[in-house]
Amino acid sequence: MGQGPLSGLKIVEFAGIGPGPFCGMLLSDLGADVVRIDRKGQGRGGSPADVTARGRRSVALDLKQPESIEACLTLLEGADGLIEGFRPGVMERLGLGPDVALARNPKLVYGRMTGWGQFGPYAKAAGHDMNYIAITGALDAIGTTDKPVPPLNLVGDFGGGALYLAFGLLAGIIHARSSGEGQVIDCAMSDGAASLMAMFYGFKAGGMWSDGRRANLLDGGAHFYDTYQCSDGGWISIGSIEPQFYLLLLEKTGITDPQFQHQMSRDEWPELRDKLAAVIRTKTRDEWCELMDGTDVCFAPVLSMEEAPRHAHNSARETFVEVAGVIQPAPAPRFSATPGKIQGPPPKVGGDNETALRDWGFTVEAIDALKAKGAL
Repeated sequence: MGQGPLSGLKIVEFAGIGPGPFCGMLLSDLGADVVRIDRKGQGRGGSPADVTARGRRSVALDLKQPESIEACLTLLEGADGLIEGFRPGVMERLGLGPDVALARNPKLVYGRMTGWGQFGPYAKAAGHDMNYIAITGALDAIGTTDKPVPPLNLVGDFGGGALYLAFGLLAGIIHARSSGEGQVIDCAMSDGAASLMAMFYGFKAGGMWSDGRRANLLDGGAHFYDTYQCSDGGWISIGSIEPQFYLLLLEKTGITDPQFQHQMSRDEWPELRDKLAAVIRTKTRDEWCELMDGTDVCFAPVLSMEEAPRHAHNSARETFVEVAGVIQPAPAPRFSATPGKIQGPPPKVGGDNETALRDWGFTVEAIDALKAKGAL
């Protein structure tokens, strides 16, 4: 049994890339028993650097063989949920589509994650995070005045995809446990990214947001909500939106220019940004940290991935941990009574064939039969 609030939950994950494994990691970190189905002959796996694969077990099956498909369905009979991230129709062609799976386990929550969703004009087209968020208005709002800039693959893959699938799976499982009714989750990264934009669509409807980058309160348009370069080349972030925090910013920077009293004058934001940038360039990042760290300026240094794990706040909270020589984020969020943990290292492909299948109810004879067929 895993450690965490999801201990006892059983999830079958069909191996994929990006947001699928990240969703599996989130569930495993909180105690779910996640068995990953890998394709036989896919590779070795098991690298400690494969952080999003941590904490589950791998069963490698030849999905071209009917015995392997039957083994998958047997696993699903005892599962609470399923994760798959293939293009629409792939699982059906394998003989593992929702109709077949739910016939074997009517309480199963069948989680399908794709970029475009299971239907719509783009549904069968290839894409990546940047494409999925492009049609939601999110990508157009992020970047410089010159061009939209992809925000890593945090908004579509992990925010709009993996997090929404984990949320949807747990909601579906709660429903299934009370009603006995499983269902299919159509988790489109484009839908999730659009959902993440809810506040901004509200701002736009209320006349508080305009199209165009660096023209609004939270997109770097405001001089008091932006990043600034210091004299040593380092960067700091300032988010002094509220009037009392803005006054503290002026105090800490020593700014007395009366133009800065026009905080919400959008026409003056570009000039005020230039003036504030000139002030910030007079000190190093560390010097600004000495002045502003822990204050209500709404300030933090902009840290690299090399620096972040060593920051005092992250160190105090053990936000990052080291496993097998690899520094990586610790499980989140935190639970007072049932804390999660990293349940184990990334698995080798097929490294848990026998132990995982036995734990999920397969007999020794059934496992030997799969081996004899070359399915396992």
